[in-house]
Amino acid sequence: MRTRSEPDVPTPRSPWNEVVPGLWMGGHEYTGSQGHPEFAVVRDEFDLVQTLLRLPGHGPDPGVAHHVWPIPDGPLDGTQLAGVMRLAEAACEALDAGRTVLVRCFHGYNRSGLVVAHALMRRGSSAEAAIRLIRDRRSPWALHNDLFVEYLRAGLATARLLEELTD
Repeated sequence: MRTRSEPDVPTPRSPWNEVVPGLWMGGHEYTGSQGHPEFAVVRDEFDLVQTLLRLPGHGPDPGVAHHVWPIPDGPLDGTQLAGVMRLAEAACEALDAGRTVLVRCFHGYNRSGLVVAHALMRRGSSAEAAIRLIRDRRSPWALHNDLFVEYLRAGLATARLLEELTD
């Protein structure tokens, strides 16, 4: 399983990308126009920011709705999977209300991809279609964590149940 710490995973070219209208996926670091890493700082560009890896000084501004649920870019327990499901549900509710949503992690590949894919699946997409769309709109490196792809293919509710049974 590849994670952000592996040297062959490139830094994204943009801080965030729109996956479907109003639903954005991004990270805390990207490659700037000069080819050097830059910090992605959220101000008030979005109505709701969901953060899966919190780094100080990366926003959002006061007054912007901010949900924080730190999870690893690796195996998740039942509680962590339940949190991912709640974030996806909140993202869908915000979209239904006409609000813009940013889901972010470190690079905006795996953890944010898990939440965004589950949100897309809640809205009727298959796991495969959600994964393809995310890779097309964010990066071919999005959802390169094979375990997260397996969670999506099994369904997060099923993955959560299986994780809780093994505890």
